[in-house]
Amino acid sequence: MNTLSQILRAALFVVLAFFGMAMAFIFMVSTAIAVGVLYVVAKIKGRPFGVRAYWDQRRQNARSEPTFRKKDVVDVEMREIP
Repeated sequence: MNTLSQILRAALFVVLAFFGMAMAFIFMVSTAIAVGVLYVVAKIKGRPFGVRAYWDQRRQNARSEPTFRKKDVVDVEMREIP
């Protein structure tokens, strides 16, 4: 009986490991497809594709738009309710 239990545990472990590897493979393939699509879109638009280009663009947008505007400020009064 003990041997049968160990065989069933090993089979369950192998099945779970297989499903885990399959999910990891699907995740890697979908990530590669997404990066490929982003690369093609960047090439079509004539933009450079890379981390440095992304951060340079983010810095330029941050300089042109201030993050704090006076209309965003709201005066709030808080009271404790007994």
